[in-house]
Amino acid sequence: MVVVFVLVALAVLAALVALHWYAWRRLVRDTTRGPGLARRTGTAVLVAGPVLMVAALVAERAGAPFWLQRVLGWPGFLWMALTLYLLLALVAGELVRPLVRRLVERGARAEERAPLPATVPVGPAPADPEPAPSQVQSAPSRRLFVSRVVGGAVAAAAVGTVGYGTYGVLRGPAVKRVTVPLAKLPRAAHGFRIAVVSDIHLGPVLGRGFAQKVVDTINSTQPDLIAVVGDLVDGSVKDLGPAAAPLSRLKARHGSYFVTGNHEYFSGADQWVEEVRRLGLHPLENARTELPAFDLAGVNDLAGESEGEGPDFTKALGDRDTSRTVVLLAHQPLQIHEAVRHHVDLQLSGHTHGGQLWPGNFVAAAANPTVAGLDRYGDTQLYVSRGAGAWGPPTRVGAPSDITVIELASRQA
Repeated sequence: MVVVFVLVALAVLAALVALHWYAWRRLVRDTTRGPGLARRTGTAVLVAGPVLMVAALVAERAGAPFWLQRVLGWPGFLWMALTLYLLLALVAGELVRPLVRRLVERGARAEERAPLPATVPVGPAPADPEPAPSQVQSAPSRRLFVSRVVGGAVAAAAVGTVGYGTYGVLRGPAVKRVTVPLAKLPRAAHGFRIAVVSDIHLGPVLGRGFAQKVVDTINSTQPDLIAVVGDLVDGSVKDLGPAAAPLSRLKARHGSYFVTGNHEYFSGADQWVEEVRRLGLHPLENARTELPAFDLAGVNDLAGESEGEGPDFTKALGDRDTSRTVVLLAHQPLQIHEAVRHHVDLQLSGHTHGGQLWPGNFVAAAANPTVAGLDRYGDTQLYVSRGAGAWGPPTRVGAPSDITVIELASRQA
């Protein structure tokens, strides 16, 4: 097992080095005339970026001092996103490079064919007149011009994409509203609103200020109930307790409920369950509570199986009154298959981030039955939130963050 891990790590490292060498060649070597300040600066950036990225990942996974995680987190994780979009933009650049080259060469040939302005000679004509500047443009200078045009466009596209995607996360999640009709829901519960938030991912990058934005957004919707469906944190209670403190100000008529996500099991799930309980949320650890109009159940995340705390649908749902509507909180959409077998009416999940960074949505679709939005599996409906925060890079592209207000609708209304 160790040998396999080492081989995979070496393969990933080799791919990372190859990618950055290619980026250096196209963006630095091909766009500069030789050793100088510009080349040295570009080289330093393309060496420091991946080093900081690897250091940020290792620091988070190894539980390095939190101050060090914070120092490395911003530049390291942003470089992770930038690497993806540099690669995509470089591939696109290779496709358009021949076209740009042909346009430049065509322009150069047109200048060469242009007649020189007539002049009246004074004195004896020189035996070997100097050509016009436009006639001495060499092939190497044209290649440099093409490389600078394409390289500049590649860098601008990658930086602009990551910048806009990061701004989208930092300004806070938008509110999305979805109506879900449920066959067994009584008329009295028609219009009941559940604010669903997942994947906040408080950590070295997203901290207390971000948590306060999430809380303010949720409270502004005036929900009847709040469901926090996992991946609240990336770190220990010791490091992130102050960042999570604004959750104590969540307000809903029927309270706030919490289930674990896979990242809680990387961060000390038992301690976080106790911490959210202290903050006023109600953890549902393979448990169910009876609300006036329907049952609300929650199961642990699949990652808890390694600690003997995995999901137990029988414990959460086995002895319930099946004539009542039941809404299930389960972090991963994969848990829908067990929910169907237990005749759940509606499952609320997160986990996928909607792919977070395009084209990550295609990867997420291969690993999850539903990536985002409302779907149906037999008699069970599944709603998957794209999440409020972000893991790794505080960046989203093609998958904007959201807090969803689910409005339950009774067919008897």
